[in-house]
Amino acid sequence: MDKTIVKAGNLVYRRTPVMNDNVMHYCPGCGHGTVHRLIAEVIEEMDIQSETIGIAPVGCSVLIYNYLEIDMQEAAHGRAPALATAAKRLMPEKYVFTYQGDGDLAAIGTAETIHAANRGEDISVFFINNGIYGMTGGQMAPTTLPGMVSSTSPYGRDIKMMGNPLKITELVARLPGAYFVTRQAVHTPSSVRKAKKAIRRAFENQTHKKGLSLVEIVSNCNSGWKMTPVEANKWMVDNMFPFYPPGDIKLNGKLVNKEKE
Repeated sequence: MDKTIVKAGNLVYRRTPVMNDNVMHYCPGCGHGTVHRLIAEVIEEMDIQSETIGIAPVGCSVLIYNYLEIDMQEAAHGRAPALATAAKRLMPEKYVFTYQGDGDLAAIGTAETIHAANRGEDISVFFINNGIYGMTGGQMAPTTLPGMVSSTSPYGRDIKMMGNPLKITELVARLPGAYFVTRQAVHTPSSVRKAKKAIRRAFENQTHKKGLSLVEIVSNCNSGWKMTPVEANKWMVDNMFPFYPPGDIKLNGKLVNKEKE
């Protein structure tokens, strides 16, 4: 091939250098890989690669440290916000974020999440919500929908027996230390663009020192849901979105109108 055909002006796509060459382990159709790339792109565009520290706990999200060329620290299950608090307080000039699933952030890590937000720690929390424990066998999570089938709720989640799903993002938004709280998705090009803007805003907010930013990404788990990627995305839109509607919940420390009602 004539290499002169490929000129700098013709470049329309490239992988951000903040991501490395490692092959991702995620199931086909999983949203984790897309969110990884968005975080990496934002870090590159803000030119903060050497100033960023990521905290990865336990779950499918733990191996994010294997794909991003930044300083990463692994935390015990659910403890990422506590570790991020320590990193940010010791090095306040750094950009510190956690990357957590719903089984981690909204279950064993509920206390760390709530107290970090209530204290107003200047960190960014990226929360992947697929309504199930993806890594350990598809068990019911705090975010599992009413009637939703899992390996530990084979007849569907029974509210009387198993309680209500936990809308942890709305709960965090009510805390005075939370500055920016939003819910997004990455299943379409349009949603990817919105999610990227939210991720960038969460990073930029750290320069304001106003409090914690949380970006929830509603995603699928086609292997845990026992569906194809296409079926899982449709099921997510039809079932997850009505219960976990995408959109901003808190901006600049103030609840948006829909949350005031």
